Amino acid sequence: MSLACDLSGGRSLALAPEVRADLRCGVVELSGVRVDHGSGAAEQTRLTAARYRELYAGSAPSNIAPLGAARTLYKSFGMDPSRHRPSSEALLRRVLKGLDLYRINSAVDCCNLASLEFLLPVGMYDAGRIQGDVSLRLGREGDSYAGIRKGDVNVGGRLALYDDLGPFGSPTSDSARTCVEERTKEVLAVIFAPATYASSAMRDHLELFGALFATHCMATIGTRQHLGWENES
Repeated sequence: MSLACDLSGGRSLALAPEVRADLRCGVVELSGVRVDHGSGAAEQTRLTAARYRELYAGSAPSNIAPLGAARTLYKSFGMDPSRHRPSSEALLRRVLKGLDLYRINSAVDCCNLASLEFLLPVGMYDAGRIQGDVSLRLGREGDSYAGIRKGDVNVGGRLALYDDLGPFGSPTSDSARTCVEERTKEVLAVIFAPATYASSAMRDHLELFGALFATHCMATIGTRQHLGWENES
């Protein structure tokens, strides 16, 4: 079972012992990322949104089968997905209400499109702002981080990414500290999935994620790993 992977700059990302039984994830590093306010992914996002509205208009999230994987992940860690929504479910709910996704920049557009396509939470981080090695673990009681355009995000007892400075991301929300902006050149992304998720599907997700960034952000694809599965590297 692959429980850790090397990252650029001599760093690593590892699954902590307490999350290994219930978590699988995909990890991708991108370099030379060009972040701007272009609309390269907008048309593909519009088409994806239209497809989901046709399929699921009027359906409750609990009745949308492809959302089941993210909901299973949350329940595995004692979280109610109806109270603390996976980021992918929040995106789909917005789409089904007929609302456009928030346009922040080209990288966020690509990440949101990928999360919609997979219907899994995807965390995206400015790798240049991450300090030291990364651990995917359960948060310590009282731990939190400043969210993006929101208050503090509590991660006590919840799945979260940590570096030497503390928590900086989760399947629910990214952080202000490591948010991707126009000055970002290197990106670390994590796709979160439950233990039942197929490794072949995650491999496809990593390929699509990299392709979106190569096309719309001129990125070079580096590390692509999926962690937690047997006999995977």
